[in-house]
Amino acid sequence: MHNYNRKLIYLIAILVIYVSCFVGFIFYSVTNFAFTDFYKRLDLRRNIAAEKFLNSESASQADQWSLDFIENLNNQHEFLVEFDGKDSILRSQGFHHELWDKISKKGTSNFKSGKQFYSTKYFSQNGRHYIVGASAENYFYTHHLAYLRNLLIISLILGILFIFVVSVFMKRSFLKPILTMMKEVQAIGSENLYKRLDEEKYKGELHGLAQTFNRMLTRLETSFETQKNFISNASHELNTPLTSIIGQADLALSKERSNEEYQRTLSKIIESAEHLEKKTKALLLLARTGFVNNATAFNPVRIDQIVMDAELTVKAINDKFKIITDFSLLPDDSMRLKVNGNEILLQLALSNIISNACKYSSDRTAYIALGALDNKVFILIKDKGIGIPSRELDHIYDPYFRASNTSGIDGYGIGLPLARNIIKLHGGSLKVNSIVGEGTTVEVELPTYLRF
Repeated sequence: MHNYNRKLIYLIAILVIYVSCFVGFIFYSVTNFAFTDFYKRLDLRRNIAAEKFLNSESASQADQWSLDFIENLNNQHEFLVEFDGKDSILRSQGFHHELWDKISKKGTSNFKSGKQFYSTKYFSQNGRHYIVGASAENYFYTHHLAYLRNLLIISLILGILFIFVVSVFMKRSFLKPILTMMKEVQAIGSENLYKRLDEEKYKGELHGLAQTFNRMLTRLETSFETQKNFISNASHELNTPLTSIIGQADLALSKERSNEEYQRTLSKIIESAEHLEKKTKALLLLARTGFVNNATAFNPVRIDQIVMDAELTVKAINDKFKIITDFSLLPDDSMRLKVNGNEILLQLALSNIISNACKYSSDRTAYIALGALDNKVFILIKDKGIGIPSRELDHIYDPYFRASNTSGIDGYGIGLPLARNIIKLHGGSLKVNSIVGEGTTVEVELPTYLRF
């Protein structure tokens, strides 16, 4: 709450400074225009005065008309100073000597003294040196600008009050619902993940934010329940092969059988036991990488060597699997292929992905590309298999989840979640893109051991 109040104060201060600068800029611009325009008018009268003082005998009829009929400014005065070309005044007409130091002796001068504005110019005629000037009071500056200044000050005060009122309104109408939402979210913990935000209470963007929070809470609740029920789920998965083993053994012992029948029964028991062993190892590895990954020792390893070892592992599992690897993208410097990780876990992750690519392809072929880019290495594993329905892609990392189009293909739904946990453990990312009937592409990125 105090943090929001502080930010609100900062916002008010910024707006006040902006409005003050804006008002100051307006006043400065108008004042500058008033000065510039008035000096132009004084320059005109100064030049007319020069005609009157210096060329009165030769002035044309049009010039004389201008001298006689041009409008005089408020408190307008004209003056003439003859000097020796340096600093000494020889004679003057209508001039106050205290202004002599402010006048340019060789050019044009525009300056203000008290309420009077002055415009002077140097003239040379018949070897003599003159300063001709005109002065007047700027009525707009002395009267209208004062009114404008007072008007701007009032506007500034009203603007500050408006900003303050709007800020308070924003706090009540916008920040208060956010604070209310924060309190509701903070009240939800692991013991009450079933609670949800009241979406009807919030309007506009906050309504969408409340919906997002509720969807996130739903995912958290599902994940939390999955973790809580991990043992029961594992028991359920292990129960099927155990039941098969016990049933087959009981059936074999129910009466005397031939050696061939015993051998078939023992073969089925061994097959079920092997399935049980695979499930147990997968479940233990999944639990280990999910909960005690900080204890895993990491060392610099070559990712290309791990890919080749994973290929050998997959082919050893099923000699019908085919793997085509593209090494054309490998960098010249082999050091860029080093990552900091655990060789066994990385090989397990890649073996699962490659095995899935072969298993779900009609031609049992997986395509692998390996390369390095910037500060990371990437591995692309692609197949031309059955693909994954788009509506099910959000669930592929759920333990034991299998796509709806995988019936008839052996699998437990553990390999991909296990692989992602291992990749995340190594600071990398795993992305899956799939089109039903065309195939699946898995992109794995891992940070390099040496940063360039």
